[in-house]
Amino acid sequence: MELSKVLRDLYAEKERLERTITLLEGLLTADPPEIPGAKRRGRHSMDAAERQEVSARMKRYWESRRNHDGGGHGQGKGARGDNR
Repeated sequence: MELSKVLRDLYAEKERLERTITLLEGLLTADPPEIPGAKRRGRHSMDAAERQEVSARMKRYWESRRNHDGGGHGQGKGARGDNR
């Protein structure tokens, strides 16, 4: 086998490897592609209408708790409901 042909083949292989490495490095630094239908993890942000709905619901909840407990404070019962 001719030495110059071997060198040409090796240089061609080196060029292919360098292009492949450059491409893969670019994929590492790029943002991952969005997958259609994939759900975003983490907390869901509420818009103003949702916050208002939660606020009204919690006001009703705490009002019913205050009315049901009969005043609440000084009853002598803790969170567990026992007198310690």
